[in-house]
Amino acid sequence: MLSMKLSRDIQSLSVFKRDSSKFIKQIKKTGEPLVLTVNGKAAAVVLDPDSYQSYLREKDWQDTMTALRQAREDVKAGRVQDAEDFFREFEERHGIPSE
Repeated sequence: MLSMKLSRDIQSLSVFKRDSSKFIKQIKKTGEPLVLTVNGKAAAVVLDPDSYQSYLREKDWQDTMTALRQAREDVKAGRVQDAEDFFREFEERHGIPSE
């Protein structure tokens, strides 16, 4: 994303409603999000589809990295269990017959 310009990229919802096609063109051109305000407070963010897709990919990557860090900490702390033991206990707890 490029740098956000406050006078351009923060608008009231009422102004956005009046001239939404202009703002959609702006978002596509700049690649920057548009922050919509209600009573002077941020209420929503409008993104173009490519920027939103990029955001989702980045969020997914961050979530994966967080899960991997947690898993590594669990292994270091000994919070692990053999898979066979886990599935045996799981089947017993939930009344699933073993094969």
